[in-house]
Amino acid sequence: MSKKKINYPHNGKIRTQIENISPSVNDGRFDIKTIEKDSLFISVDVLVDGHDYVSAQIAFKHESEKTWQYKKLQDLGNDRFGVEIITEKVGRYSFKLSSWVNHTGTWLHEVDEKIKANLILEVELLVGVDFFNEIQKIASPEDKKILESWIKIFKDSKKYEQAIQICRDQALYAIFEQYPLIADAFETEERQIFTDREKARFSAWYSIFPRSTAPKEGQHGTFLDVINQLPRVKELGFDVLYIPPIHPIGKTFRKGKNNAVSAEAKEPGVPYGIGAADGGHTGIHTDLGTLAEFKKLVKACQSTDIELAMDLAIQCSPDHPWVKEHPDWFKILPDGTIKYAENPPKKYQDIYPINFESDDWENLWLALKDVIFTWASWGVKIIRVDNPHTKAFGFWEWVIAETRKTYPEMIFLSEAFTKPKVMQQLGKVGFTQSYTYFTWRNSKAEFEEYMTELTKTDMQHYFRPNFWPNTHDINPYSLQTGHEPSYILRFALAATLSSNYGVFGPSYEYLYHEANPPKEEYKNSEKYEIKHWDWDHRNKLTYIYSALNRIRKENSALQYTNNIEFVETGNEQVMGFLKTHKNGNKILVLANLDAYNTQSGVVNISLNAIFKGQDESYQVHDLVTGAKYIWKGAENFYSIDPNILPFHVFRIEDLY
Repeated sequence: MSKKKINYPHNGKIRTQIENISPSVNDGRFDIKTIEKDSLFISVDVLVDGHDYVSAQIAFKHESEKTWQYKKLQDLGNDRFGVEIITEKVGRYSFKLSSWVNHTGTWLHEVDEKIKANLILEVELLVGVDFFNEIQKIASPEDKKILESWIKIFKDSKKYEQAIQICRDQALYAIFEQYPLIADAFETEERQIFTDREKARFSAWYSIFPRSTAPKEGQHGTFLDVINQLPRVKELGFDVLYIPPIHPIGKTFRKGKNNAVSAEAKEPGVPYGIGAADGGHTGIHTDLGTLAEFKKLVKACQSTDIELAMDLAIQCSPDHPWVKEHPDWFKILPDGTIKYAENPPKKYQDIYPINFESDDWENLWLALKDVIFTWASWGVKIIRVDNPHTKAFGFWEWVIAETRKTYPEMIFLSEAFTKPKVMQQLGKVGFTQSYTYFTWRNSKAEFEEYMTELTKTDMQHYFRPNFWPNTHDINPYSLQTGHEPSYILRFALAATLSSNYGVFGPSYEYLYHEANPPKEEYKNSEKYEIKHWDWDHRNKLTYIYSALNRIRKENSALQYTNNIEFVETGNEQVMGFLKTHKNGNKILVLANLDAYNTQSGVVNISLNAIFKGQDESYQVHDLVTGAKYIWKGAENFYSIDPNILPFHVFRIEDLY
């Protein structure tokens, strides 16, 4: 009779299991995101049959390292174990977890219980000798001598009391901790962490059209004109300067003012209609300057501690070189024409979308990768991607990973205002930061619900929000009145709720608000025409720019997003939240969401959240106005007149 084959496990002696690894993005399918020099707490369930003790450890290493670092997981109770690691360097880390039956721990517990019960230990001491013999194989010369002395004592019945003392000595516990006897361990598969540079966590973006920077009205601005505006950007406190596409603009079906179907002879066209006879995505619009002058702009930004962010719009005008060279990269209709972009009833004949189902997709991907690498070679380390949700997820996962192999410091911002899960997927596949629904959140309940979703769910491990009150495409209803306190409020919320934020200027600070009702669009949009701005003009909002950006840089609590905790304000029109940092920095923000009327109430702060064992009186320092107040206890009165300032940024300080 033939024997039935049994599929045994790889190692039937393994008795522990690891489950519920946290954080985890799609059960390890995608990277966890961290920032250089920040800590990451990893926790797991470790299970074992019976009553034995268990131990677990993490092995982790940076992609540049050959050897693993090991750290023991600490028992958190209820079969949960955890460990904190520091991701020191930019780049990818790998980690894996292992667990095993801690026989020495079980033995120590058993010995301790029997000693308490006044039982005589005989076999137990011999088991201890076996442990000492095993540890000697891996111990240092000094510890081998200690172990040898213990072995002699444990074997000598005349030294029984001395052996019992050793069993209760911390030195024995220390030896077992230093030299764990790992056997028949359960081991997880490797998982990945991607560690970004600090700019990924903390940044202030300012967006302009370079062609609108000329000193004289009627002229086309240049890269050199942008350089002349860098002192202003620096004065306002921004550290990322974002510009729309700088490439040649197609003439076929070029759009005119206010998205007119056809342009007049001298109209400049939309920068997103990329491509002409003189180049495509690696070409430079000649009216802006030369490649050498663009590189000069990049260096000028760097010299003023500002980074230049370029705009990657994966689409082509009918005049783009790719249209002739690679027509199969576009969707060909039955009549032989190329399908242009549409959003019925709107038609965008000036733009051909890329067809990511092209049979020649591999060469398409390589060409797009070459665009990114070319920009990187020019010194660009931040890329804002236009509408990434209309391109294949697989492409983004591949090209971002490929870019990071050579340029791990590259930051990708996803400009995707689309379905929530699609936005989340873009964060998972690798985008460093993401635009959000902040622009359309208005009530206290909406803000609190959205911030909780972003910072207290699994999204905190892969989705980094970047809050924008406006963009060159979006003129939200909340700002179409031109009411100054509303503009100040929305800016302050963006800059304090999120550690990454941006504004499209100078439209924003100059309260430009004329709209195309009922749409959330600018009338006479800068997308379609060259503007002339008074770059020397200053007002209350430019003062707030400078003040809040300075406050953000001086207070580490505002350099994080996920550390937010909402507080009770006793008023539905006033939102309050607390941000704290491990260095002791504590910031309380109170924002009057009614930008027209004074609102007051009593804010309730848990003293345990801000002080531990200290006096209940403390100082709140308004970092914008400089005013200082003494508060006592958890509940304190406030009043906010939006016509003076619609918000407070208080630093909570000790009384000395």
